[in-house]
Amino acid sequence: MIQVKESNTVKVNYTGKLSDGSVFDSSEGKEPIELTLGLGQVIPGFEAGLIDMKLKEKKTITIAKEDGYGAINDALIQEVQKSELPQDMTPEVGMGLVSKTPDGREMNLVVVEVKEATIVIDGNHPLAGKDLIFDLEVLEIKDTVIKE
Repeated sequence: MIQVKESNTVKVNYTGKLSDGSVFDSSEGKEPIELTLGLGQVIPGFEAGLIDMKLKEKKTITIAKEDGYGAINDALIQEVQKSELPQDMTPEVGMGLVSKTPDGREMNLVVVEVKEATIVIDGNHPLAGKDLIFDLEVLEIKDTVIKE
């Protein structure tokens, strides 16, 4: 029977959960995800979990934070003066912000604390520092030629 190999393109149904059972993402009710292994389109642990799965096989994998979104990087948590924000903005905990890095890339930030004169922002991925659980089902496996 055909099994997923490192260069295959696969279609997968998935449900991603945290250790407390709360769902953070799912293909349920949507199109399954299609990805080519070896291209870094998903976190390493997700890709590794698909290797050797058979067509129509279902399984649950646990991905340690190191193979997911990594540990929390304290350097990405910073305190910013409210005076640096647009005047018409009223920051609230949980609010998303976008900042440009010196090299022009956009960085997603979340307000994690609002103080009198400052706010604390976090540039870590929301799933950083967390182990993840995925229910996977392989729906399609195609051989793929990866062009360098």
